Amino acid sequence: MSTKIITTEGHETLKQELDYLWREHRPDITQKVAWAASLGDRSENADYQYNKKLLREIDRRIRYLRKRLEDMRVVAYSPEQEGRVFFGAWVDIENEAGETKRFRIVGYDEIYGRMDYISIDSPMARALLKKEVGDEVLVHTPTGEVLWWVNEIEYPK
Repeated sequence: MSTKIITTEGHETLKQELDYLWREHRPDITQKVAWAASLGDRSENADYQYNKKLLREIDRRIRYLRKRLEDMRVVAYSPEQEGRVFFGAWVDIENEAGETKRFRIVGYDEIYGRMDYISIDSPMARALLKKEVGDEVLVHTPTGEVLWWVNEIEYPK
């Protein structure tokens, strides 16, 4: 988690998640915990134990999001980036076997749940930085070196 940069869209997504957890999900679970606690013996009350555990997980995520959002720097699109691979770019690449990939280079906190996003800290993203369309890119992987060509670079505007 060395890189603390994020795209504008990623920042908005994390803020929306924090808002949902704090304003909707947490109050709902708190009500369930209070209801389950009112039933009496908490030691054998599965509703109480499950929702109490869920409440702790929600609180942990809220603390994490608040801390991360505080420390992050939003990196927005700049016209000077056009034509070269930088943070936030959608990149189409192709290898010698004709296999193609399309992905977006984003911050660490944005990659989860998205198969078409890669972290700026990944070997592929590091190798692609500052490359232009048509450039060869040699990526060092655990299985060896792989040669790719940059076919297209696009930035969301």
